[in-house]
Amino acid sequence: MGSRDDKLVPIFMRERAALTRYLTARSGSPEDAEDLTQEAWLRFSRNGSTALQAPLPYLRQIVRNLAIDHDRARKRRRLTAMEIDELLALPDDRPNPEDGLRSRSELRRLIAILDELPPRRREILAAARIEERPHREIAARHGVSTRTIELEIRAAIEYCSQKLNGDEPQPEK
Repeated sequence: MGSRDDKLVPIFMRERAALTRYLTARSGSPEDAEDLTQEAWLRFSRNGSTALQAPLPYLRQIVRNLAIDHDRARKRRRLTAMEIDELLALPDDRPNPEDGLRSRSELRRLIAILDELPPRRREILAAARIEERPHREIAARHGVSTRTIELEIRAAIEYCSQKLNGDEPQPEK
């Protein structure tokens, strides 16, 4: 060991436990912390002339940089086979082809049912539910009260619901 190492070893050994604790907290692993502490010594001793100018700040900066690099590497790491299996086992929430076909068929039925509505009732329902227009605005456009708009919407929804469920709609009173 050269004279430079003779000066760096005591500094490193005095700080070693604190550095290892810091690295354990940052990495979450005592084993990784030990490896990082060893790497810190290698970098510290390799740059001895720089280290001797301000040894503690230099050593602590090396350790902080190692912790940051370790964290970045851990985030970039590849998935293990078990993690891949777990991800593949997640249920697929997308509709299957049968459900998609059934939904499209039901949508076609609903459009046909909507076409059966009287034109004014269909316009009111579309303005309220599809265009999301306020009832007051729809009432003004049709020259009726907001209560009439509410009744028309309710009647349209009940008619569509009964037809979709296969029931024959009740005649209006």
